[in-house]
Amino acid sequence: MKLDFEYGQGTVTAELPDDTDVFIAGETVKDPPFIPEDRIVEETLKSIRNPIGMEPLSVLAHKGSRCVIVFPDKVKGGEQPTSHRKVSIRLIVEELYAAGVEKKDILLLCSNGLHRRNTDKELEEILGTELYNEFAPSGQVRSHDSEDPAQLIDLGRDAAGDPVVMNRCVYEADVAVLIGHVQANPYGGYSGGYKHCATGITNWRCIASHHVPAVMHRDDFTPVSSHSLMRQKFNEIGMFMEEKMGKRFFCCDAVLDTMSRQIAVFSGYAKEMMPVSFREADRRTYVPFAPYKYDVLVFGAPQKFHYGDGMGTNPIMLMQAISAQVIRLKRVMSDRCVIICASSCNGYFHDELWPYTRKMYEMFQGDYMNTLTDMHRYAEYFATNEEWIRLYRYGNAFHPFHGFSMISCAHIAERNTAAIYICGAEKPGYARGMGMKTRATIEEALEDAKKKYVGEKPHILALPQTFKRCAVHLMMKEEVYEG
Repeated sequence: MKLDFEYGQGTVTAELPDDTDVFIAGETVKDPPFIPEDRIVEETLKSIRNPIGMEPLSVLAHKGSRCVIVFPDKVKGGEQPTSHRKVSIRLIVEELYAAGVEKKDILLLCSNGLHRRNTDKELEEILGTELYNEFAPSGQVRSHDSEDPAQLIDLGRDAAGDPVVMNRCVYEADVAVLIGHVQANPYGGYSGGYKHCATGITNWRCIASHHVPAVMHRDDFTPVSSHSLMRQKFNEIGMFMEEKMGKRFFCCDAVLDTMSRQIAVFSGYAKEMMPVSFREADRRTYVPFAPYKYDVLVFGAPQKFHYGDGMGTNPIMLMQAISAQVIRLKRVMSDRCVIICASSCNGYFHDELWPYTRKMYEMFQGDYMNTLTDMHRYAEYFATNEEWIRLYRYGNAFHPFHGFSMISCAHIAERNTAAIYICGAEKPGYARGMGMKTRATIEEALEDAKKKYVGEKPHILALPQTFKRCAVHLMMKEEVYEG
């Protein structure tokens, strides 16, 4: 059979055996029904007014209340006119106004964490022009700056001994609202809930308590689940923030489908709300599909996806993206599984976006660098580099520690596969420098894998739109996920 896989700026076609299984998220196995567009406002408002485990905004807020609405950056969540952010923030603003809150006392804060700070144009696209123009001219639309001491407050250490730092405006607010997306995430199962505050409004030292090899290379991290140590740390950090603030976050989370449409909306106290929203999300996310374990996974990486342009060509980011698929798909992978990934791998690091990854790659080729984990001893050296921090704060670059969360993840593919092939690389040395094999085509890679790893009749799973759609976590056909 002929299949088109993501590659560079377009696709590449490969001829695979006719007995290859094909999976496309939201298509091969349909998502649960999404909320019709004409009912999204109604359903979201119903959730906001009937929060789980806490009082509604009409009780929490009043005239004089300082309110912060924290929303995710553009990495996930969709930007369509009926996106969860656009709908929920407008409704929450109106609820606050009705409670007597004045416009001057409302701040819209983008929780970019260690991600690059979104541009004004991107913030407008996330919020919608009307909402953006209502708050931005008066300085009431801001991005979190994890390196600005004036914006941060150190809360000490939680019961696990992890340092907890958070955004000062959120800490000092009378009402702190978190807008989240319950969407399949290889880091802890789902976005939203306490993951939002534990990664989006803190600093690199707090994030270094969980986005590190000691947490990410545990057996409970791969395959992905919502009961790993990482998820436990998210919850502990979030609840510790609430303890120190003396109030609960008011969460408004939407369970999203493959196209980032709302399946359901839940609001309230994260500790009580997350189990409810996760159960709903499990129906879409943990998909029983595989009749047998697969020996070969085939997919492609476009140049631009998820974190930005260059994600599929920057060798460190590419390796992280491949590992993310291993985390999602481990339940259906055989012990000898081989990954075949099409990537132009053309040497484009996108130095403006990730100004430190070229240096990371070069260091990995040097002394005593046998596995990606060996790079971790340089994490603080990179994370405290003043020039890279300046580029994060003022140049829309990712924070340098973000690269080390990518490296920690990237090693997972090596730990869980027999081999990884990059096909169609324009500069294949970059892939080989990360420990991957290279071949000109997917067909050549498959023939090589048959000879060396999987035999003449491997079970093959093709994933033609891996990065164009919101992913799922595949399971064996008779498997039941006990979330």
